Amino acid sequence: MTIFPGQSLADAVREATAVLSDAGVPTPRVDAELLAEHLLGVGLGRLRAMLLGDSPAPEGYAELVAERAGRVPLQHITGVAYFRHLELRVGPGVFIPRPETESVVQLVIDHVAGMSHPKIVDLGTGSGAIAGSIAHEVPGAEVHAVEFSTLAHAWAIRNLEPLGVLLIQGDLRDALPEHNGSFDVVVSNPPYIPAEAIPNEPEVALHDPPEALYGGGADGMELPTAAAATAGRLLKPGGYFVMEHAEVQADWISGMLRRAGRWQDITTHFDLNGKERATSAVLANKAPDE
Repeated sequence: MTIFPGQSLADAVREATAVLSDAGVPTPRVDAELLAEHLLGVGLGRLRAMLLGDSPAPEGYAELVAERAGRVPLQHITGVAYFRHLELRVGPGVFIPRPETESVVQLVIDHVAGMSHPKIVDLGTGSGAIAGSIAHEVPGAEVHAVEFSTLAHAWAIRNLEPLGVLLIQGDLRDALPEHNGSFDVVVSNPPYIPAEAIPNEPEVALHDPPEALYGGGADGMELPTAAAATAGRLLKPGGYFVMEHAEVQADWISGMLRRAGRWQDITTHFDLNGKERATSAVLANKAPDE
């Protein structure tokens, strides 16, 4: 593929769309436009207006399109991921937040509506998408976040410090012992892919960090189980826990919470695609042996 700086923007985007489509990119036209917009810095609406004229293609466009055709994630090329109302800085070493997770954030926001100063923690925050969105959209909330990976933690610092989130680098299995029994909400999108389940999408399999994908053990449930145990430790009695998972894991997660004997109001929640995306529960007032 050759896109010369003198070629029209419209022709370049049209050619880029064809190249990305042939490479199997799921949204070739949108990605072609976003790559051009990234170089031009004009906003997507202005770019589409420019496509109606004779504006030239930006320099460097061919190189970015070639990267995307090689299935490098769009967000790694542009350095930005859009999530709810946030523009997050992302790159190699951090999990790219997915639109499906936005519905998990909404569950938290709906639950704390009417609370004056809810105390919330996001276990395994990655880029900070969940914690940052809650801090941005829930005025007065005290939001904490925990991330184990050094690389992901570095990205989370950039995204969360401006929002006032209290971020620590640590393991979700034993984090924040000084805060035991003090949180109103614990939310988590832990790694949950089984060890042998290699993702189909090259963007995920080759570029998302393995520690953000695989949940541990043959069934991928070690870290989700640990997140639930930590939630039971950190929450106040009556506190709310919500965790994202794969659609095929909903029954297992619900069963695990029931067997723990500490949870009530266990509920499975669907995302906008109608898939079982998250499970929530309320911590009982007493432990089962009390």
